[in-house]
Amino acid sequence: MSRASSPLTRAPAREATEGITFSAGMTAAEGSTTFMTRVAEERRGWLVRAVVAVLRAARHVRAGVVAATHWLAETVNPAGWLVLALATAGLALGWTLGWVEALVAGFASLVLALMSVPFLFGARGYDVSVRLEHERVVAGDPLRGEILIRNVGARTALPGRLDLPVGPGLVELGVPLLRPGHEVARPLQIPALRRGVVTVGPPTAVRSDPVGILRREHEWDERHEIFVHPRTTAVPATSAGLIRDLEGSPSRRVVDSDMSFHAIREYVPGDARRQIHWKSTAKTGRLMVRQFEETRRSRLAVVLSVADDDYATDDEFELGVSAAASLAVQALHDGRDLDVVTGAEIPRVVQNRMRSIEVLRAGTPRGMLDGFSRLNALEHTMPLADVCRLAVEASDVLSLAFVVCGSQTTPLRLRQAALGFETATAVVAVVCDQKAHPRIQPLGELTVLTIGLLDDLTSLLLRSSQSGVQTGARAGAEAMA
Repeated sequence: MSRASSPLTRAPAREATEGITFSAGMTAAEGSTTFMTRVAEERRGWLVRAVVAVLRAARHVRAGVVAATHWLAETVNPAGWLVLALATAGLALGWTLGWVEALVAGFASLVLALMSVPFLFGARGYDVSVRLEHERVVAGDPLRGEILIRNVGARTALPGRLDLPVGPGLVELGVPLLRPGHEVARPLQIPALRRGVVTVGPPTAVRSDPVGILRREHEWDERHEIFVHPRTTAVPATSAGLIRDLEGSPSRRVVDSDMSFHAIREYVPGDARRQIHWKSTAKTGRLMVRQFEETRRSRLAVVLSVADDDYATDDEFELGVSAAASLAVQALHDGRDLDVVTGAEIPRVVQNRMRSIEVLRAGTPRGMLDGFSRLNALEHTMPLADVCRLAVEASDVLSLAFVVCGSQTTPLRLRQAALGFETATAVVAVVCDQKAHPRIQPLGELTVLTIGLLDDLTSLLLRSSQSGVQTGARAGAEAMA
């Protein structure tokens, strides 16, 4: 092949061909030439770039329209839309029909709208700080604090308003005229709060004209979480009539050696001689030995029903929460091992197939009360009897259990709940009924305390404890006789 006829000599031809480029390569083994062709749509490039530019411009215009619409929706009040509508209609009718009155009304409305604009400036020139006296309060008590407002801008800030959300409510504070660098402290007093976890903040500066045509807001990120604890009352030591000794509370299991004396019985072969009671042996003429109740470290459970159907009113549910919290706090003060058990929320579709409880455990009364602040009445949860059974499965052997419920809980359901505990567990039911007189009723092996006020819990537990101590002392005297 001559050099003139070689394909490589055709490479300059690509200069005359628009949109086509050639590249060549030769393999060393065979000496053949390989061509690669790439078509460049150069004549269509300007059209593609124009379409892309139009699409980008349309996207930016659309974003601007959306932002402007959002700004107008947040800034213009209903009164402002009315003023703008009057300005548009007045100017249009006055110009087309020659109505002087319509022109005057249109111009007046337009001037009023323009005069409202300067009142929107200055909302971002504030530095706001919220200071609260406490992060935890008791239900029904007010919360105090202060708000510091400082003008960090370079211009004088016109008077305005500061809104502070408090849970579902709102606290409004006036902001005076502030020169650059000046600050003002506004006292803050939040009225009585209901039990729960309340979010205070974020503070929002509101700028508005005197007529209420335009409104502009600026929100800060500061938020405070306030734990509103349930009201509690001082209750006696949570023994409910069980005799407390050095090692713990006695159970109902009788053993031959322990620290809680129970009774005296006749000697049988195999009994330890050190347990022989010689005074009784001398009286009866037969060997008599001591019997003891097995003691264990006292573990207490407070089972609170959170089913909405168990309570007649919301106030009755709050009474139940306060009663359960009082018992739990006293148990922690007594140094007892404690489990606070409630039913958990269960989706309606699996309510009959799913079992779930919530166990509140805390080493301090404050931590325990924080847990009670988060409790709410639930529409879909387990029955009280199932909650008690799961409480037994999730805990060690219980010495004492309090079951707190509302007035809508029937005696049959209370007995079913009590059957969920072991026979060695003393069970006390606390029924909250605001329309009932305080009383103590036995229901089989179950003791039922009915309270109408939180203070009734203290008096009923004292009566129950005194009657239990008297019964134990009487039984011991009869055993010694």
